[in-house]
Amino acid sequence: MKVLFVAAEGAPFAKTGGLGDVIGALPKSLVKDGNEVAVILPYYNMIAAKFGDQMEDLGYFYTKLGWRWQYVGMKKTTHEGVDFYFVDNEQYFNRGTVYGEWDDGERFAYFQLAALELMEKIDFIPDVLHVHDYHTAMIPFLLKEKYHWIKAYKNIRTVFTIHNIEFQGQFDSGMLGDLFGVGYERYEDGTLRWNNCLNWMKAAVLYADRVTTVSPSYAEEIKTPEFGKGLDQIMRMESGKLSGIVNGIDTDLLDPETDTHIPYHFSVKDLSGKAKDKAALQERVGLPVRKDVPLIGMVSRLTDQKGFDLVVNELHNILQHDVQVVLLGTGYGVYEPSFSWFGQAYPQKMSANITFNLELAQQIYAGCDIFLMPSAFEPCGLSQMMSMRYGTLPVVSEVGGLRDTVEPYNPVTGSGTGFSFGNFSGYWMVQTLEKALDVYENNADAWKQLQHNAMTRDFSWDTASLAYVDLYKQLV
Repeated sequence: MKVLFVAAEGAPFAKTGGLGDVIGALPKSLVKDGNEVAVILPYYNMIAAKFGDQMEDLGYFYTKLGWRWQYVGMKKTTHEGVDFYFVDNEQYFNRGTVYGEWDDGERFAYFQLAALELMEKIDFIPDVLHVHDYHTAMIPFLLKEKYHWIKAYKNIRTVFTIHNIEFQGQFDSGMLGDLFGVGYERYEDGTLRWNNCLNWMKAAVLYADRVTTVSPSYAEEIKTPEFGKGLDQIMRMESGKLSGIVNGIDTDLLDPETDTHIPYHFSVKDLSGKAKDKAALQERVGLPVRKDVPLIGMVSRLTDQKGFDLVVNELHNILQHDVQVVLLGTGYGVYEPSFSWFGQAYPQKMSANITFNLELAQQIYAGCDIFLMPSAFEPCGLSQMMSMRYGTLPVVSEVGGLRDTVEPYNPVTGSGTGFSFGNFSGYWMVQTLEKALDVYENNADAWKQLQHNAMTRDFSWDTASLAYVDLYKQLV
């Protein structure tokens, strides 16, 4: 099967979050299964700086952006068996950033038109065209309404994946004529209109053959007003083509037996290295080196979505216990100084690292006993899967992908891979954390069993990709 991915980011070339991880890992897994896979990404200047010498130059063409012709440079490289093609245009992608520019609408409108025309130029006409998030959400519409006259494109099936429904791509309707070069009929009849603007994500949900999101629970949640961010009605209407597939993690890279970022290696059979990693982490972040004290880790963007309002409000209570807390991350202005204050007020118990450091992140996953992740909503989440891989047990809220990946501890059977709470409140978060601390302090055998359960769970992309293959086969 021929599958083409189009996205705004993809590891290792450009990555800002979970989407980048998916585009880095899923194509690689599909190739292992014998599929022919290619990816189209924008050629940002940070890609040119880092990977420019590996690029093959395939020439250029011009695409029509509304009334004007725009240059489209074509680059190519192969990474882990996957052909990556890049759309090169300095005006749009020489910015030092991936998102957040004043003209993102125009940048990604151009990218989508260029990607659709590129398929023919590189002679890669897929069976399935898989697009991701709002930056590529107009492609299913354009394929059916603008490029339907191209014979070769007739049988292409489209899949649209929502990584986060919060960002929908809402723009002025004038863009349809000015940039996409299409008429206003589908806006005027309400198909593309939502809240009196052009909504790219709505277009994708209506026009794609299948819509997926990154966990089964999140697929259910986005049909509700609470999580649907205004699109819940459309999600309910199109629920027949909506499904949730949990993201995987790169288990080759994230492996306690081989991870180059951690000082000591360990495995599910021999956890002695984990105890040494704990001591090394305590030393690194300036906490007293104690093996008896439970060490709680957090690696995250410090935002409301991640539940940090609960953490800040309850941290005084948490730090009354004999615990240590290590935090790593940056985010909203309100949280950064709060955590720094706690770090100064409780120097023996709290280490606040208001930065991002990949090495330290891996050492937190490996060296902590408990990983706290109380998200308000979480489409999939990767940190809880990473922490389980390293035998660090997660305490999570029961939302989205957290509910689908963390099995709560059952004291009767000894089953489970972590601890979870259903009511999103500080009170229930602390109650659940105390339950985890109680097992850690008073029932070493149960804790060991939970670690074993967590470390042996299969979160690899090879498993996740099978679900996508099934989906593609239903279409083709």
